[in-house]
Amino acid sequence: MSSQPNPQQQSQSVTGAPSISPRTPSTMQQDPCSKATTMTPSPLTKAENDKLVNGNIRYIDTAEAYDLWSSVYDTDGNFLQALDTIEMQTLLPRAISLLSSEPQPDKAQSPMNTGLKAVDLGCGTGRNTLQLLPYQAITTIVGLELSPKMLEIAQQRCTTALQGLQQPTPSVKAPKLSFYQFDMMRASPPELTNNADLIISTLVLEHIPLATFFAVVARILRPGGLLVMTNMHSEMGQISQAGFVDAKTGDKIRPTSYAHTVGDAIGAAKEAGLELVASVKETAVDEELAKELGARGRKWIGVRVWFGGIWKRDYR
Repeated sequence: MSSQPNPQQQSQSVTGAPSISPRTPSTMQQDPCSKATTMTPSPLTKAENDKLVNGNIRYIDTAEAYDLWSSVYDTDGNFLQALDTIEMQTLLPRAISLLSSEPQPDKAQSPMNTGLKAVDLGCGTGRNTLQLLPYQAITTIVGLELSPKMLEIAQQRCTTALQGLQQPTPSVKAPKLSFYQFDMMRASPPELTNNADLIISTLVLEHIPLATFFAVVARILRPGGLLVMTNMHSEMGQISQAGFVDAKTGDKIRPTSYAHTVGDAIGAAKEAGLELVASVKETAVDEELAKELGARGRKWIGVRVWFGGIWKRDYR
């Protein structure tokens, strides 16, 4: 992974990523591909946000960071994960619906008849892999994750959940579930992921250069296959990044992070042969949403914190 920024250089991003200056209060313009409304963000800057950290800020390798984070990842009150789970309850069913209505010249070869293959690219602890399990149309699920400890939790969690679902019948079979450790910066995807019908990748793009991420997606997806991708919004990324407080040291642990803009993500996806389906949704925190997301969400009122959408791989 890329080397980490000097903690003292608070306006700098990681090595190899664009320099980011602290955001000042200003009226944000609506992205032409976005549904977000024009709004005035809160005056919080990266420097001010860093001052809220009680311990030291420590930048470490992404795999190491998520290994450390794994024990509390699902319980530390991360509001962005909570928001992502809410948004995926709309995005994922829509993607499955699009695949089910896809025209097929040969009905026998329709993925809805042969079964869908879904890949969770950066599955973490299996938070969104679990959402794939109830879909009878999905017969193969592959989870890919950089962190060994996160992967172990995902595998245990999803295997247990699968056993708790309705028992398979001759007409309804349980999906085949596989998990692999995978570093998209250094390795090729496992062969089992080839020609996937669906990729979900949630809150992962922040840690990967755009060209690398979308090249991996294009390699895995079949022509006509769909990507459901979500990420931290760059408006939040200019102020903060993924991270957690190490209970043993009190330090704030931060992995490699890039503040990718919506426009740059759309452009990089298009370069890799992925066309946006409809528009990207961008979500800002308001008073009502803050109540739903918990106390940590209140700090982000007035800031766009999340974006997500569906992309389709072209037939070239």
